[in-house]
Amino acid sequence: MIIYNVTINVDESIHDPWMKWMTEKHIPEMLKTGKFTKALMSQVLVQEDLGGITYSVQFTCSSRETLDQYYREDADELRREGFELFGNKFGAFRTELKVVGEFVTST
Repeated sequence: MIIYNVTINVDESIHDPWMKWMTEKHIPEMLKTGKFTKALMSQVLVQEDLGGITYSVQFTCSSRETLDQYYREDADELRREGFELFGNKFGAFRTELKVVGEFVTST
């Protein structure tokens, strides 16, 4: 299993419309590609020196090949809209994670 993590720092001046776009449009469109099985959005609690509010969105996919297919078929188009809507008021960096184990508590 692969996690495609996108960490985004959002300028407070666009936060509310950006959050609406992310939760109502962008994340659902990412899931509609059929490449990801789920998405988890979290707010980063560490304050950034540059200001803004930071989020991590983790998209789970079944394999490296599926993620590569997303890059080839969907990534450019899905990334474009955010920059068209919000310009340089947010910054993002991406990390690919390979899941090596999952552990849960037993109650």
